[in-house]
Amino acid sequence: MTAEQLEALLADVAAGRIPPGAALERLRHLPFEDLPFARIDHHRALRQGFPEVVFCEGKSVDQVVTICERLQAATGSFLGTRASDAVAARLKSRFPEMSWNPLARVVHLAAERPLHQPGTILVVSAGTSDLPVAEEAAVVAEAFGHPVERLIDVGVAGIHRLLAAGEQIQRARVVIVVAGMEGALPSVVGGLVGVPVIAVPTSVGYGASFGGLAALLGMLNSCAAGVTVVNIDNGFGAAAAASRICQT
Repeated sequence: MTAEQLEALLADVAAGRIPPGAALERLRHLPFEDLPFARIDHHRALRQGFPEVVFCEGKSVDQVVTICERLQAATGSFLGTRASDAVAARLKSRFPEMSWNPLARVVHLAAERPLHQPGTILVVSAGTSDLPVAEEAAVVAEAFGHPVERLIDVGVAGIHRLLAAGEQIQRARVVIVVAGMEGALPSVVGGLVGVPVIAVPTSVGYGASFGGLAALLGMLNSCAAGVTVVNIDNGFGAAAAASRICQT
């Protein structure tokens, strides 16, 4: 339940439109709801501004569908990351209006009143191979209500491609930079802008990239001020951080 939904519920009780018993029933699962395999945090939207997000990987299809059903019943929406084709197909049959981005592996059922948050978030990907992680960040940021722009395939092997997009980079409130290999792109972007840069290392690369560890260490050792780093392939975490920055 969001703060707006709770405020509307209290107003309805105060005006006599909803009896207290009915309101209590709607609040019964705050702060969380126990299932045999999960404890759904229905209080998260009140604490953090957005409901719990489902990490679908490692869960069975039935578990994901059940969790999403309970989130939809409580808030009218749900968002899931790392969703498989099987999970998306089941959810789509249950919620035909749900959107599914197979590249990002994100499922999203938007609320009747979508969020509109301030601040444009620019998602920059070094190469086409980094797009799944970059798109996860972009789709999640859009689900959080932010205007999102994308800048793709502008890695340091052809730095002129990045420099040609200077105006687009400068107008962003936060820049998310997604890169594999040696992970150099966030340092370059961090040296060009005066806004927060969130670096996302990806597991893209040859053997010595060690599944993204080389990119992660390169980003952590960035000489550009204002660059922060999230975990390998964690587009969701970057989008959540960017959203909070935009709201401050």
